[in-house]
Amino acid sequence: MYRIVRYTYPRAGLYRGSAFQNPWTGLESEIDRFFATALAGTGTPATPRFPVDLYEDKNNTYLRAELPGVKREDLAVEMIEDYLTINATRKDGEQTLSFSRSISMPDGVQSDKVAAALENGVLTVTLPKKEQAKPRKIAINVN
Repeated sequence: MYRIVRYTYPRAGLYRGSAFQNPWTGLESEIDRFFATALAGTGTPATPRFPVDLYEDKNNTYLRAELPGVKREDLAVEMIEDYLTINATRKDGEQTLSFSRSISMPDGVQSDKVAAALENGVLTVTLPKKEQAKPRKIAINVN
């Protein structure tokens, strides 16, 4: 059984034209545009981000990211301290797009045993939990 740790809401625009228009539709893109404009003068252009899902079971925490069109050799996954960083590059014709995302990981991850797999454009990163981070059943004494 899995428990969702964190869910990243999909990009705005999924509900356009439906009767269930989200009142926050467009806010994320407006915030992205604001920061892209604010960072334009610093020489560090804003890098597009991609949504990720975090979920866990008893032994592992999992990160799932959809990266369509990204090849394995154009993908880098690094674990530095408590942050998982994913860098990806995708070529669309003559244009090259770069994506980056750093995610703070929960305490108790065995960073030396992290594994990643890319299958059909979906990146799955498995982050094993340390023994002390795994849930334990505690016996209740009856007096």
